[in-house]
Amino acid sequence: MMKMSDLLKLPVFNGTIVVGGSDGLNREVHTVNMMDAPDIIPYLKRNELLITTAFHFKDDLPALLELIREMGHQECAGLGIKSKRFLGSIPESAVQLANELDLPLMELPVDPSLGDIVNKSLSHILDVRTTELHNAIQTHRQFTQQIMSGQGIPKLLDQLSSLLRLPVFLLGPYLQPIFGRVPAKMAAHLEVLLSSGGQYHVAPSAFSAFSLLGEERETLTLFPVYTHRQLHFLCITGFVSPSERSSILTIEQATNVIAFELMKDNALKQNRRRIQNEFFTNFIGGVFSSNEEIASRAREFGLSSDQRYICAVGKLNGKDRTTSFMQYKAEQDQIAEHLQGELANFRHPIYLFTHDRSYVLLMPLVEEWDRIKPIVIELLERLQRRIATYYESELSFGLSSYAQPLTQVPLSFKEANEALYFGSISGKTLFIELYQPKEVSEILRLIPHDHLRKFYADTMQGFEDETLKDHHMLLHTLSVYLETHCHLAETAKRLYIHRNTVIYRLEKCEEIIGRSLKDPEETLRLRMAFRIKALLPEEGKQSVEK
Repeated sequence: MMKMSDLLKLPVFNGTIVVGGSDGLNREVHTVNMMDAPDIIPYLKRNELLITTAFHFKDDLPALLELIREMGHQECAGLGIKSKRFLGSIPESAVQLANELDLPLMELPVDPSLGDIVNKSLSHILDVRTTELHNAIQTHRQFTQQIMSGQGIPKLLDQLSSLLRLPVFLLGPYLQPIFGRVPAKMAAHLEVLLSSGGQYHVAPSAFSAFSLLGEERETLTLFPVYTHRQLHFLCITGFVSPSERSSILTIEQATNVIAFELMKDNALKQNRRRIQNEFFTNFIGGVFSSNEEIASRAREFGLSSDQRYICAVGKLNGKDRTTSFMQYKAEQDQIAEHLQGELANFRHPIYLFTHDRSYVLLMPLVEEWDRIKPIVIELLERLQRRIATYYESELSFGLSSYAQPLTQVPLSFKEANEALYFGSISGKTLFIELYQPKEVSEILRLIPHDHLRKFYADTMQGFEDETLKDHHMLLHTLSVYLETHCHLAETAKRLYIHRNTVIYRLEKCEEIIGRSLKDPEETLRLRMAFRIKALLPEEGKQSVEK
């Protein structure tokens, strides 16, 4: 980037005197123009140096002042006048106005000609730009070679940091650290800012800067890194001035290379995640024919048949009915990637899968469960806070009761899903529900599925179409009422509705099923039906619809 003060060092400006606006000599100069007509104002450009003999203003001082004023408003680089030709000297009022606007006003010597000044100035500006572009191309080639040789983004950040002599790291779309040596205090400060309701808005300019308050008092300069999916930020610890053209070009080349590398990494991650999720879906669906096949396929993803696993199933509260599947899938991929980054920092490896609309975590049990359970719950709570902060969504978890060997993971998955289901129907939000072994459930597992489906269909025959809005609401109310041991006040509290509304809904339920809810046998039958639905929700539902 060329400044006025640098341009005036050229030999062609020898003898030039800055008579006004010297505080504006740090203005950028992008081009130089020569005035040969009085109507130049409509053609003025930002960062343009205008030189003239001022022939048209020799008897028109107001017109000269208007030109200076417009040049200041349009952020021109400066005005050079060969005053000896026609003006004799530059008027004092013009000098005062230039000082007010910080617009460099220069008195040019008689020689050289205006044409020579324009030609040699433009030639120098072009040489500087050419050098900058050449350096940018070399830098881009160097960064690209690093990536192509497999050194990755961390190595690129290290080299960029050496070039700038400032710490550099990569932040995610929510200013969470992705790559680089981010100071722990700085990362915590950014997290606190966002968790307390703060938001970062992308500036329309090429980059932006802000300062952290508190003990750190660090200034961060952020350069956006655009990919087809989401925005990342290349963060420089320190202020990068817009005048540091060489540094900015170097950083821009780094952002371009990083963007392509992120897109490539994302494509590979998406493909691997799809293969992992297909494996898990087939696994819990009973597709594999033998334990040997399960062990063989699981090894591809780092799972060991000799290891026991705890299973957690997470789901976003209320998302099933408020967003389309495609919208949910796009958000699910982003959240899964975010969760994967969070899990990478845990003390033990955790395997993440997405199944339908759920996030499934398989955690190897490498310590006693009673000892590690508080740590696991603390991790899940941390994940909940992160998702609430960054995505404004409530993520609830169901957690299996105890570790199972790999071949029994489908059972752990069912337990975690059941815990999640009972947590949701009890009116809780943003919860972590641990599966509690129930004697009734264990007995129900021994009953043939056809008998369970028939029992559920006979009990709930009045609710043939559970997808109807009223039926879904009534079933939900009835479920909470039974889970609270038929306490009206507790039911109303959990559903956030009035006690009379609960009574009204329960009366509607009695009309539909044709039996009284005051009958203990009937309430027991209904509780059993809900338990059966939790064990075989899809099959039970299909049976009723038939």
